[in-house]
Amino acid sequence: MSLKRPIPFDNSYAHMGEPFSSVQKPTAVKNPQLIRVNVSLADLLHISTEFLGSREGIETWSGNSLAPGSKPVATAYAGHQFGHWNPQLGDGRAVLLGEVIAKNKQRYDIQLKGSGPTPFSRMGDGLSPLGPVLREYIVSEAMAALGVATSRSLAAVLTGEKVFRDELLPGAVLTRVASSHIRVGTFQYFSAQNNRAAVEQLANHVIQRHYPSALEDNNPYLAMLNQVIERQAKLIAQWQSIGFIHGVMNTDNMLICGETVDYGPCAFMDNYDPETVYSSIDRQGRYAYQNQPAIAQWNLGWFAQSLIPLLHNQESEGLKLAQTAITNFMPRFNHHYQSLMNEKIGLDSSDPSGEELVADLLQLMQQESMDFTLTFRHLGDLVRPAKETTTTIAELVDLPQSFDAWIKRWRDQLASQKTSEQQTQEKIYSLNPAFIPRNHLVEEAIKAATTEQNFKPFHKLVDLLATPFEYNSKHQRYATPPSPEEIVTATFCGT
Repeated sequence: MSLKRPIPFDNSYAHMGEPFSSVQKPTAVKNPQLIRVNVSLADLLHISTEFLGSREGIETWSGNSLAPGSKPVATAYAGHQFGHWNPQLGDGRAVLLGEVIAKNKQRYDIQLKGSGPTPFSRMGDGLSPLGPVLREYIVSEAMAALGVATSRSLAAVLTGEKVFRDELLPGAVLTRVASSHIRVGTFQYFSAQNNRAAVEQLANHVIQRHYPSALEDNNPYLAMLNQVIERQAKLIAQWQSIGFIHGVMNTDNMLICGETVDYGPCAFMDNYDPETVYSSIDRQGRYAYQNQPAIAQWNLGWFAQSLIPLLHNQESEGLKLAQTAITNFMPRFNHHYQSLMNEKIGLDSSDPSGEELVADLLQLMQQESMDFTLTFRHLGDLVRPAKETTTTIAELVDLPQSFDAWIKRWRDQLASQKTSEQQTQEKIYSLNPAFIPRNHLVEEAIKAATTEQNFKPFHKLVDLLATPFEYNSKHQRYATPPSPEEIVTATFCGT
């Protein structure tokens, strides 16, 4: 690809114009320095690797210059934040540079986050400290490696400037990639204004971009709604199955494409407790681990409400269709969740015995304060002795005697299956990570980078989390739960 067009922009959302977005160039910064680029993701996006880490590339990822074909905009949306309605939010610290059609034929947004104020900044500076940029890079790429639908991180740069929060901190910009950044709150923004034409135009754009099969249905908008519900049910089930806590599940943080976005105060659980909350601003536990499925359904209810005028020409009938669709979320979530949890313990996804076994295991884990990730991973060690001692995490897990009866029931059920012990063990290892972005390790990497300009812990963590299921005891430290003094009890947004 010629460097005259290093990023093959093919924009569609920006061309919709106002009121969907506002033309907005990123704010230039003093001295951009590259932290990291994602070579494999760039390759998927047809972005020249020669350009990626070049000075021209760094100027682009920092917002100092625009690559040819870029149509930078800040997008408009509203949202419920911790249940409270805000009629205008929008991209307050992000600029959508444009879209590309990747090698897999899918369209992706390329967005700068932390690139300065926009018309939607609401008195904010639109900037980002280094810490949130590193956190999002680490966790979003880890989620991708875990097989979870997610936005991705393409590049991270230092700006050479300071950002003031409670103190002066190094500034940074993240280049984020997502199938789109259209949110539940995007639909709410226009629905709240009774702008039916805009809701319809937005819905048509979403159908063409994400759910083209809906066009074959007699009611394309209802088909789209049902498909969005299905994707979100699967996504939240994935979160629950790996102990991930988003931390700020506002309607403006739920993407219609079904990908995880906005890794602010997110975290992975250490010891299993369904009431776990990390976000420093979630004082009532609204977005606790156990509440995530119900909150997702609540958010989708607002999406469905926005679509009522499109679902039927009679409001009462449209309301019925919306309500019926939303009631399907929990059955869909429960189906995906139970299938995933069954497979995590080595059972067939549809084995009816799995529901009770999983529930009892989780109860024991909570009772004994067992590490969520390592307990499930250790089940693979218990199926049969590992061939190589470097592949087992047994020395990191000590199951109490209270687990004995459960383990016998579980082994009896495994024995009734047609799969061999080797196949079962390989399955458990392939579905249960040994490595997750543990809070204390993420904080360690952020602290080293912020206070010492040492990015080695950050790079090490990103590299290791790219293969989360491949355990070797030489990396034992990265699989080990935090010691009491290392436990992180609160995570922060960074805005």
